[in-house]
Formats: sequence, C-alpha cells, structure tokens
Amino acid sequence: MVRRAAYGVRPVTSIDDSDPLFIQSIGRAAQVMAVFHDAAKPLTLNEIATRCGIGKSAVQRVVHTLRHLGYVERAEDDRGYVPGIRFLDNTLDYLRLNPLIARASPVLLELRRNVRERVDLSLRDGLRLVYASRLQSKRETFFATLVGQSVPVYCTSGGMAVMAHLDDDEVDDIIERSDRVPITPRTITEPDAIRRQVCQARDNGYALALEQVLVGEVAIGVAILGHGGRPLGAIHVAGSLAEWEADVFCKRFAPLAVEAAGAISRL
Repeated sequence: MVRRAAYGVRPVTSIDDSDPLFIQSIGRAAQVMAVFHDAAKPLTLNEIATRCGIGKSAVQRVVHTLRHLGYVERAEDDRGYVPGIRFLDNTLDYLRLNPLIARASPVLLELRRNVRERVDLSLRDGLRLVYASRLQSKRETFFATLVGQSVPVYCTSGGMAVMAHLDDDEVDDIIERSDRVPITPRTITEPDAIRRQVCQARDNGYALALEQVLVGEVAIGVAILGHGGRPLGAIHVAGSLAEWEADVFCKRFAPLAVEAAGAISRL
C-alpha cells in the first residue's frame, strides 16, 4: 500500500467583517493556526502571511503570541514554525468530551477484536470526513494511525454510506461542490457513477470502496446516525486486496460493521 495524502483539508476561513460579534484578532489567530493543515514542512513568517492573506507585521504579532502560549513552536532546525504541543491538549479535550466518540470507543474496540482489520471512526465536516479514532491492523503506516486525517465524502466508503442517508438533492450538492480529482487510478469521479454507488449503499445498508483513496485497499463504510436519522459520520473497516476478495470481505465484515454502527447511532 502507498501512503495516503491529506485530502479534503478544510480551507482557511476568511474573516467576516460584517459580523458585529466577530472578534477579528481571534479570527486572525485561527487563520494562522489553520495554515499548518496541509503543510509538508515548517513555515516561515512570509509563507504564513501568504497563506493567510494577512500582512507580515500582523502575522508576526500573532505568531509571537501563539508561540508564547505554546500553540506555535520554532522548528527543530530553527528555519520556520510548526504547531505547538498545546494542540495536543485541545485534541484530548475534543476526544474525551465528544459524546459520540465516548459512546463509540468501546464498540470500536470490540469490533476491532472481532475483525482483526483496521477500524476507523470518522466524523463529517462538510465535504470531508475527519478521522476521530483509528484502530490499526498489522500492516499500517505511520500516517494511517493519525487522527485528524481527512478524506473526501464523495468517493470513500464512509462518505458514500453517509450520502446514502441524505436526499438526492443533498447528494447532488456534495458531488457538485467536491473537487473530484482522482486520488488513485480507480477513484470514482463521474457524478452518475457516484450516484450509483450511493444507491447501492442504500440498498445494502453499507458502502463498499475499492482502492478509492488508497491503492490496494478494500473498505466497508456504515453511517452513524443521530436524532432524526441524520448521518453524523461513519465506521470504516479496511483491509488489503492482497489478502481479501471484495465479496468475501463484505460477507464476513459488513454485518459486524452494521451492528456496531447501530449500537452507536441515536435515532
């Protein structure tokens, strides 16, 4: 398998000058912290300013403040800035205080014991799914272990499972607004093909994805539903096509994933 890049990263939000309750200084700080989302290396002040669209002097003050608070650090080689350790405090707070994650954790652990393959929990954020829990199999890479990684809704097993619980207009809106650039040679990008996958997921109660985001991967996705049946995210069970035929993988693991998602959902 090859390393997966960060897709569907949420763009840096611009400051809304028309909102009287919006605090611009906090907005600028959030913009600075967000520039690291898809960065491949430490960023200089000039690079941060360019990505934010904020003047260098203002960025310098924001970075100085965030560095003082522990949210930004100098890189090890002193050639730029990276996120600081305080981000881990915030990550912990989110994971332990999110009721869906707390409810899902024991269910996911049991599912992982039963399937002995990778089990993920993702939460929907617009056009992407963000991994909030990742329980690994024997063959995973470092990047496949990280929470916070995101993938597109339109082409992933969890995303298609989520869309299966939306009406057709919402599905069309997701397809239209998604940047449908192939991630692997098998990524489905044609709107009608995506709609067919969604219809199949509605019929089956789960979605199947073959090498959509990761070469050599077979994945099952089942939506997690909130009150009123709105999809909040998904459970993913993923394995290797070198070890599994897709139909055997589905037959063995789809019922377990459906059962687990049902135990987490709140209808």
